[in-house]
Amino acid sequence: MPLNIDIQQILLHMLNFVILFAVGYFLLYNPIKKFMDKREKYYSDMDEEAEKKLSDSEKLRADYEEKLKELNSETERIKSDTLTEARAKADEMIKDAKAEASDIISSARAQGEAEKNDIIRSASDEIRELARSTAEKLITSENEDEYNKFLKSVEEADNGENE
Repeated sequence: MPLNIDIQQILLHMLNFVILFAVGYFLLYNPIKKFMDKREKYYSDMDEEAEKKLSDSEKLRADYEEKLKELNSETERIKSDTLTEARAKADEMIKDAKAEASDIISSARAQGEAEKNDIIRSASDEIRELARSTAEKLITSENEDEYNKFLKSVEEADNGENE
């Protein structure tokens, strides 16, 4: 044998290598491959679940934003309706207050007019009474003067007869 190479030794080494390779393949490679596949599946499932949860959360977020917009618009509508109602009620209250003020003013005017008429009537009565008493005094004083003149003339006539 040249170079001290034994074919039988080479074949035996090759057979050991094939046996070692087969044992390594069945004992190490398959369990490791199964473990790696299982791990890859686990992480891919987690990734899918995370993506699903993310898409669900995005969908929920979009739904909540839509609901929030609806609530905001509903709030604005309610606020607008309430403001309109408040303005209408305020206008009605102002109208009622003006009507009440007008009634009070017209009542006060009527009362003032009645008092004025009462004052004029009482003043007219007083003026009539004063005029009557003045006329009475005038008539009485004129009659008195006439009566005095009459008495004087009667006295003079009596005096003229007596003389």
